[in-house]
Amino acid sequence: MDETEFWELIDSARDAAEGDPEDQADVLVESLTRLDPDSVLDFARHFESRYNRAYLWDLWGAAAVLLDGASDDVFDYFRCWLIGQGREVFEGALHDPDTLADLLEDFDEEVDGDGEDLGYAADEAYEQLTGTETPDLGLAPQPPEPLGTAFDIEDDGELARRFPRLWERFRA
Repeated sequence: MDETEFWELIDSARDAAEGDPEDQADVLVESLTRLDPDSVLDFARHFESRYNRAYLWDLWGAAAVLLDGASDDVFDYFRCWLIGQGREVFEGALHDPDTLADLLEDFDEEVDGDGEDLGYAADEAYEQLTGTETPDLGLAPQPPEPLGTAFDIEDDGELARRFPRLWERFRA
């Protein structure tokens, strides 16, 4: 599976689920179980590598603005959700997290931002296909700390300064 196929699966699942992250995960599992186990592992590698790439202080801060706070677990689920939004939103957010103010049409913190189930979709599909757990994907582990310059993600003043467009749209 190449990168284009990965993003096509993400997009088609999101479209079918009409943006609901839990439904998107269910649709994605269903789509993945129509593939062979090696393709599911390829999908899992693509997902995990993007998940690790998104481990950035600035993105954590953007999540804190959107979600009115973001613990470690909440940020983990946010990164899964962000991948589920598709390539354009994902890459745009990594390049400049404040552009999420323009990239997101709607955002409901009660529903959006929590892609925990998306993070397990490949594992679930692989187990359904093989009856075994997903093996080690052979990827480098996530760094122990987010990349970039650390800052206090609980400081509203700092968040407003770093992410003025997000702050204006979602918190002002």
